[in-house]
Amino acid sequence: MELDLFRWRFVHWQFMLTRPSNYTAGNIGGSVSGVKIAFLGNGSYAFTVTGNSNPDGSIYNSEEAITSQTTGRLYGAIFVRHWDSYITPQRQTIFYGSLKKDGSQYALSKVVNVLKGTNLESPVPQFGSTDNFDVSSSGIAFVSKDPVLQPAIFTKINAYFVPLTDFTVASPPSPIQIQTSGFNGQATSPVFSPDGKQLAFLRRKSVQYESDKLQLFVLTDVAEPNSTINALPTADQKGAWDRSPSSVFWSPDGKTLYLTAEEHGRVALFTLEPPSVTANSSSLPKKVFYDGAISSAYPLSNGDVFISGSNLVDNSIYFHYDSTSGKSNVLSSNAKNGTVFGLSRSQISEIWYPGAAEGTQIHAWVVKPSNFSATQKYPLAYLIHGGPQGSWEDSWSTRWNPAVFAEQGYVVVAPNPTGSTGYGQGLTDAIQGEWGGLPYEDIVLGFQYIEENLDYVDTSRAVELGASYGGYMTNWIQGHDLGRKFKALVTHDGVFSMVSQLASEEQWFPDHDLEGPYWKNPSSWLKWDPSAHTANWSTPHLIIHNELDYRLTIAEGLAAFNVLQQRGIESEFLSFPNENHWVLKPENSLLWHTAVLDFINKHVGLPTYSEQSSYAKQLRSEAWQNRKGDLGRKV
Repeated sequence: MELDLFRWRFVHWQFMLTRPSNYTAGNIGGSVSGVKIAFLGNGSYAFTVTGNSNPDGSIYNSEEAITSQTTGRLYGAIFVRHWDSYITPQRQTIFYGSLKKDGSQYALSKVVNVLKGTNLESPVPQFGSTDNFDVSSSGIAFVSKDPVLQPAIFTKINAYFVPLTDFTVASPPSPIQIQTSGFNGQATSPVFSPDGKQLAFLRRKSVQYESDKLQLFVLTDVAEPNSTINALPTADQKGAWDRSPSSVFWSPDGKTLYLTAEEHGRVALFTLEPPSVTANSSSLPKKVFYDGAISSAYPLSNGDVFISGSNLVDNSIYFHYDSTSGKSNVLSSNAKNGTVFGLSRSQISEIWYPGAAEGTQIHAWVVKPSNFSATQKYPLAYLIHGGPQGSWEDSWSTRWNPAVFAEQGYVVVAPNPTGSTGYGQGLTDAIQGEWGGLPYEDIVLGFQYIEENLDYVDTSRAVELGASYGGYMTNWIQGHDLGRKFKALVTHDGVFSMVSQLASEEQWFPDHDLEGPYWKNPSSWLKWDPSAHTANWSTPHLIIHNELDYRLTIAEGLAAFNVLQQRGIESEFLSFPNENHWVLKPENSLLWHTAVLDFINKHVGLPTYSEQSSYAKQLRSEAWQNRKGDLGRKV
C-alpha cells in the first residue's frame, strides 16, 4: 500500500501554518511510520521514516509482493521465529529524504534506504521503535544488532552514525560504528543535541544479558566517532549511578540531559549536566519528578518538560514540569485521578519487608477495594510479575491491572522480589542461578508478612496468579509448600519444563539466567524445573497459554494442563490461537478476565464474573462450545 505520509504530516506538524488547506507533498511507495524531522535551514527539512525493505534494499510493498509457490521456509541460522512471527527476507530499515519549497508548496524528495547493502537492521525487532534512531542537520544515528554475532544468542546492539548534510543524495556514506570501550551489550535511545553536534545514547556492558544496567554515553563530537564518554564511570565499569535509565533527551539549550528510570516501583525523571570533552558529569542525576510511571517525556522550547504517564488508578495523566521552579502540575487526568472509574489513590499503599538475602528489603504494592472497610477481612490476590527482571509499577495496565482484582473484592499484594528492577542492579542480578531460590523465598516471606501484619486480609482465602516468569513461579509454587496456602492458582504463558526453554527464540535469556547453555550446565537448568515437582501438585489451577507465543511455546501450557487433569486436580485450560505472549484483542481480553475471575472467585466465595456480566457469560459460553472432542467430564 502507499502511505500518503506528508498529507498527515502537514496536518499535524503544520509546516505551512499560513495555508488555508493541506496538500500532498509526495508519496512513498510502501508502508512506513515513525516520522522524525530536523530543520536544515532555508525553509527545508530532513526527515526519516521506518519501514520494511526487500533484500535488494527497495521499500517493501505488500500489494506488489510476489506470492510464493510454496509455504516452506528454509533457514541456515537462528532466529527462525521471534516473539510471534517467523523471520522473512524483509528487514526493518530507515529511509531518509528531504522536504523543500518548490514555488509556493513543499515537495518531497525520493526516499533513500540508509541501510542498503550494510546487513544492518533498524529499528531492532521486535520492539524497537523511534527510540532506536534520530535525525539532525549533521546526519542520522541508529542502533542495530551486531551483524556478526548470532542475534538469538547474543544481546549485542551497536550504535552507528551516518554523516549527512544533503538528504537528497542517493548513496549515503557507510555507517560509522560508535566505540564504547568495554561495553558490548545493547545500545538504545540515540538522540542528538539540539545543534546536532553531540549524541547521547544508552548502552549495557554485557554481551549476553538483556537486563544489565543501561549506562549513559555521550559522543561529544559527531565528527570524531572515538570521542565517546561514559557520563558516570567507575573503575569497575559498573557505573556511579545505581539506576538503569530507559530513555534520554536534551534540553533545548543543550545544557541539561533528562533521563527516565525506574525507582522503587515508579518511573521518575532525572536531570544531569552533560559531560564535556575534558570531564565526566560532576554529580549523580537529580530526581525532579516522581509521580506514578512516566511513559514519555518531551522538552518544550522554553526549557520545561511535557510528561505523559499513568498510575494504578488512572490510565492517562499529562503533566507540565517547570524547569525553573522545579515544580510540576497536572494538565489533564483522564480518570480524574481514578474517580471516573470509581477508584481513589487512597486505595493504594506500599509495604517493605526483609528479603531472603541478607540486608535486602522487598517492596510490594497493596491495592484495596474502593469500598474497603478496616472492620472487614478480604481474600488475598497475590500477583507475581514477569521478567523476571521487571517490576510492578505505579502504572496502569489493560492486561494485569491490580484494580480489576481489587474491585472484585480482593486485597491485592504485588511484590517485587529478587530479580526485580528499580531497586539497584544488585537485586536485579541476584536472580542468576536462583530462579526458584531467592525469589521464591522472598514471596514466601511476603506471604508471612501479610499473615502477621495485614489484619484486614484473610489469607485462608488466598489466590495466586502470574504470567511469563510469574507463570513459572506459579508452577514452582504449585509443587512446593507455599502452594498449599492458596485456594486457586493461575498460570499465564508460564514455564513448565526448563529444558523446553531450548525451543524459545531468545536463547541468551536462559543461557544467562541459568548460568550457561543446557549442555554445559544441565544441573542448573534441572535444579529449578517445575515439572520435577508435579507429584506435589494438588491446588486447583487455571492454565492459560496462547498459540502465537514463541517465547514460551504452547507445549508448556498443554503439559501443565495434562498433568493437572491426569492427577485429578480441578483445572481449566484457556488458549487463544491469535494471541502471542500477551492477550491484546478486546473481546479476547474480556474472555481472559472472565475465565480468570470466574475461576478464582468461586474458590474464595466471591460471585463469579459471569454472574455479574451477561456479555461475559455469553463469551464464556461461546468459548466452551468451541471446544472440539470434549467428553463433558468435570474433574
